[in-house]
Amino acid sequence: MLEIDPGTVCYIVLKARQVYAPEDTIEENFGANPVDEDALEALAGNEDDPNLQELKAWIESLNLDEQCQLVALAWLGRDDYAKEDWAEAVVTAQQRHSEHTGDYLLGMPLLADYLEEGLAQFDLSCEDFKDG
Repeated sequence: MLEIDPGTVCYIVLKARQVYAPEDTIEENFGANPVDEDALEALAGNEDDPNLQELKAWIESLNLDEQCQLVALAWLGRDDYAKEDWAEAVVTAQQRHSEHTGDYLLGMPLLADYLEEGLAQFDLSCEDFKDG
């Protein structure tokens, strides 16, 4: 069961799009697992971007359970896990947790897409959380 607030996830999606989209940092043929391909290079030159700093601080301000659910949700959206394996994904995220969750997630140029796809697996959409 998804326990992280979907509104929180959608805020991260919005900020991730602000970080990646303007700079055209997504590589055309990024493999199935951008983390394994040193995806942090996609942020080269963006270290001082206030959106990046805000997003990293936001992720790091989440409690342990929220961080692990966020990572598991990204994995779900990346097709590393199926919805039926949600509990396993969360346990794996807990076992692998470190103080570098923000860096890990920001190493995924497709983070916003992965999180949105993960939410979709739970029949949720960021469209449901937009103001207005």
